[in-house]
This record gives sequence, C-alpha cells and structure tokens, in this order.
Amino acid sequence: MKLIVLLVIGVILFFIARNYKTERFKNINLKVKEKFDGDLMNHEAGLLVALMAKVAKADGQVCELEAELLKHTFNDISSHFENSEEIRDRLKELYINEKKSFDNTIDVCNKLHSLTKFDYAKRVKILEYLLNLAFIDKEFSDAEKMICEDISNALKIKQTDFDNIVNNFIAFYAQQASNKALNLEKAYEVLEASPNDDAATLKKKYRSLVKKHHPDIISGQGASQSIIDEATKKLQEINEAYELIKKEKGL
Repeated sequence: MKLIVLLVIGVILFFIARNYKTERFKNINLKVKEKFDGDLMNHEAGLLVALMAKVAKADGQVCELEAELLKHTFNDISSHFENSEEIRDRLKELYINEKKSFDNTIDVCNKLHSLTKFDYAKRVKILEYLLNLAFIDKEFSDAEKMICEDISNALKIKQTDFDNIVNNFIAFYAQQASNKALNLEKAYEVLEASPNDDAATLKKKYRSLVKKHHPDIISGQGASQSIIDEATKKLQEINEAYELIKKEKGL
C-alpha cells in the first residue's frame, strides 16, 4: 500500500509540479546552499507552506496522499538550505500555526506577490501546486474552491488561468476514475463475478477458478508446457482481479 501511495504521489507531482521546482525560489542558490535565520514568513518557501496550510484547512482533514505531498514539500524545500533540519522543523511548525486560521490569508498572498511581482509564471505554478493539494483526495469542495479563488485573486492570477488549471485537474481525475471503473469491470469479468456478490460468494468463485487454472494441477493432468504457462498467466490475472475487488469493497 505504501508503494502504491508513493507511486501515485510521483505521478501527480510529475504531472502537476514538473515546471515548478523549489530551486526557483528567489532566495535559494543551488551552488551555495543558503543558511537562513530570518522569518520564514518573509521567504517564498515559508509563504508557500503557509498557503498550503490554508488550503489543507479548508476541508478540515488530511488524507494519506495529502500527508505525503506535505512531507515531500518540507523535505524538498529544506534540502536547499545549509541548516536543512532546522528549516524543515520550522516549516512544519509554521504549517501547524498557519492552519489555525484563515484571517491572514490575503496578507500572506500580498507578501508572496511582492516577492514574485515580476514572475507571473511562478505565481501560476504556485497556484497549480496549491490546487494539486486541494484535488489530491479526488474531491474539490466548495470551501477548497473558495479559498483557492481568494488566493488566486490576491496573487493577481487571471481568471482564465485559474479556470484552466481547475479544469485540467477535473479532467485528470475523471480519466483516473474512468480507468479505475474499466479495470474494476474487467476484474469482475475475470473472476466471473458480479458487483452484487457478497464476500463469501466472491471467495468461492475465486477458489473455484484457482483450482481450475492452478499450474500445478494443470501439470498433474499431463498438459504441455505452453498450456501450463498459460495457466500461470491466468492464475496471476485471477489473483490481481480478486485483490482489486477486495480493495474496492474494503474486504
């Protein structure tokens, strides 16, 4: 499960953040790592994390993928500093504090806009990163949309750009859902089962197919090697289908 979560995080980060890297922060020098002792709320890194806290607060819960993305962000940003462990700890503390209230959201945006006023593309990528966080649980609530729109307006992002990013996310997750539905439909077909089957029925059908296609049984019947190889492939397909259905049903 952990591997699946990390793979999903990797895909999402590649899809969304491929053009937004923390090394583009104004104050970070990759050749000589920065030692930063000032207020992180005056630094692009800290302001990004503060806005992530506002977006995370909007729906009031942090899912596993969201937690992984936050962890990735803290580690990625802090790695560019000489005092990386200290910065990571301070970013975590800042995140916790900034998640308590929306009151200073516009102030945070104004500071970030001041630091990036000549780099509109960066602000768009920051917004894209924040929307990534909002969509990562595959739901975009009214509260999340409202806070993201407020941030977008304060960062002086064009409405068309905001809408395009949102629509791209909607299309991306709709495609994911479609692929999942097709995969699940195929899984039921492989298991010769129905979505209405209960756990006991599914298990019975699974065991019946395993007995029918198990390569050891096929081999004992004197089958050729090609037929045994086909049985091995079929058994793997049956196992994968059963695991997918069990996961979907929470079994």
